[in-house]
Amino acid sequence: MKSFLTVILSFWIALSCAQSLENDISKLENELLSLEKKREQLKDQMEDLKLKVLQRELKKNGLPKVEAGEKVIHHSAFSLVYSEEHEQAKWVAHIIMPEVTKGNAARSNDFRPDPKVETGTAVEKDYFLTSTDDNGEIVYDGFGYDRGHLAPSADFRWSKKALSESYYYSNMSPQRPEFNREGWGELEAMMRGYMYHNDDVKLYVVSGPVLKKGLPVIERSINKPSIPEQYFKVAVDLKNKRAIGFLMPNQRLSYPVESFAKSIDEIEKVTGIDFFADLPDNLEKELEAMNDVKPWLHQSQAGDVVPLYPPSLPKNHFNTIQAERKKGNDKKVNVCGTVVHTKKSKKGNVMIYLDKGITDPLFIVFVRKDNILNFSYDLINDLRGETICVSGKVGKIGETPTMFIDNGKQIKMFKKLK
Repeated sequence: MKSFLTVILSFWIALSCAQSLENDISKLENELLSLEKKREQLKDQMEDLKLKVLQRELKKNGLPKVEAGEKVIHHSAFSLVYSEEHEQAKWVAHIIMPEVTKGNAARSNDFRPDPKVETGTAVEKDYFLTSTDDNGEIVYDGFGYDRGHLAPSADFRWSKKALSESYYYSNMSPQRPEFNREGWGELEAMMRGYMYHNDDVKLYVVSGPVLKKGLPVIERSINKPSIPEQYFKVAVDLKNKRAIGFLMPNQRLSYPVESFAKSIDEIEKVTGIDFFADLPDNLEKELEAMNDVKPWLHQSQAGDVVPLYPPSLPKNHFNTIQAERKKGNDKKVNVCGTVVHTKKSKKGNVMIYLDKGITDPLFIVFVRKDNILNFSYDLINDLRGETICVSGKVGKIGETPTMFIDNGKQIKMFKKLK
C-alpha cells in the first residue's frame, strides 16, 4: 500500500511540476508578445519623430522658391507643387535620410490620387485601362508610359508611411519605360549609393519634369497628362558642401548617367525654378555653381570620365559610345577616349579601358602578349590618363566593343606620353 501511495504521490508531483513549467513557458511567451508589441509601438513613435524632423529640415533648407499662385503640398517625407495644367508635379522635394541604408520596407504599389491636391490629380486611367476577359483574368491596356516616380519610393524604405505616400499620383509623371527603368532608375540608385559612402549625411533632392507650353499629352487618358521631353534632379549635401544637377531626356539614354550632370545654375535656367532658395545667399551661390560629378559616383567609378563630345572629333573618328554601332561591320575606324584603367591578364595579354573602368566597361583595347614588344612604351603605366585614338576593326569581348591591335602605329595620342 505504501508503495502504491508513493507512486501516486510521485506522479502527482511530476504532473504539478510539468504544469508549473508549462505555466512558466506560457507566462514568458505572453511577456515576449507584450514586449514585441511595445517594441513595435516604440518603432512607430520613433518613425513619427524622424518624419517630423525631416519635415522641419525640408521646409528649412530643401524647398524651391514658391511662385505667385502656387501652393506647396506637404506630405510626411516630401513636398510638392502640383501643376493642374500638366496633371503632374512641377517639382517634388524630399530628403534621403541616413536610415535609407538600413531600411527594408517593401514596395507597396498602392497607387492612388493625392487627397491633398484640391483640383484632383491624375488617376490610374491616365496611364492604362483594365478589363476582365472571359476567364476572369484582368487584361491591361497600356498607353505606353510608366508611372514614373519623381521622389523614388526606395528613398523612403525606412518608413512604411512615407513609402506608401510616395505612390500618390501627384508624385507620378509619364515616363517612357526604357527611361524610367534604366536611366532614371540608375540616377536614383546613384543618389542612394552616395549615402553608403558618406556617413550621417542628409541629401536634399528636388526632382521633376521640365514643363512648358505645347507638350504632347496622353491622348487616350482621362485628364490628359503632359508627356515631358526632359526630367531634372538636383541634390545638395550640406554637410560636405557638395551639389550636383542632372538633366535627362525622356528616352533610352545613349550615354552613361554621369554624362548628363550639370550645375544647379544650369538646371535653373532650363526650368525657371529657383532651387534651395532659403539657403544663405553665399552658400547657395557656391553650391549651385558646382558641376563635378566624380564625388557622386560609386568608388569603383571614381576614375571614369565622360565620353568625348562627337563634334569635337575629326572625320571618321568616334567616341566610345558610338563604337557600339561599329561592332562587327569589318571596317577600320578610329575610336577615341581616355585611358582610365589598364591591366595585364594571367596569360600576359594587355587590356586598356577607355572612359569607363573594369566594372562597367564601354570600350576595350586588347593587345596580345606576343605583340607587346611592338610598342615603344609601357602599355600598363604610360597610357593611364591619356586621351588616345585607336585605329582598327571593332570586335567584342562578351558584349563590350573591343579593338584588337598589334602595333604602336594603331594608337595616336592627343597628349604626349609622360
